[in-house]
Amino acid sequence: MSVRAVLALGSNLGERSDTLSLAVADLVDTPQVRLREVSPVVQTKPVGGPAGQPDYLNMVVEVETDLAPLELLAHCQAVEHKHHRVREVRWGPRTLDIDIITYGDLVMEDERLTLPHPRAAGRAFVLQPWAWMDPSATLNGVPVGQLAAAAADRDGLEPFEPGD
Repeated sequence: MSVRAVLALGSNLGERSDTLSLAVADLVDTPQVRLREVSPVVQTKPVGGPAGQPDYLNMVVEVETDLAPLELLAHCQAVEHKHHRVREVRWGPRTLDIDIITYGDLVMEDERLTLPHPRAAGRAFVLQPWAWMDPSATLNGVPVGQLAAAAADRDGLEPFEPGD
């Protein structure tokens, strides 16, 4: 059975733009994950974590997958690992972060994965690219664009053009 999932990608170390592009290709480099939509990339200030971090590049993709939620999580973590993701400090700088935001309409609370993502509804760096990608998207029954407009980190977000 195929399910649509929304994934958020972020990077603030190394060649951020290249990392995001390569990560999207790596995510769909298996027949069980197929790319449906890709958002524009945004540049954002870090939210939480240690002070003095570089700005992030963030984007959202929609995939269609035959993987179960925890299999998709393992696949996302394998792609993070391929791009040298190191988990040292919570919300610290990273080469690549991939979060599963939604997995169809599934509501799930597991020690490894909570769906929908528990902090997504307040994060403009997830919501705004998602709203641009899919203006009709909702999260917990609320339009994603409406959530983006109300997010506390909205002011630090700007469209990113390669070469900026």
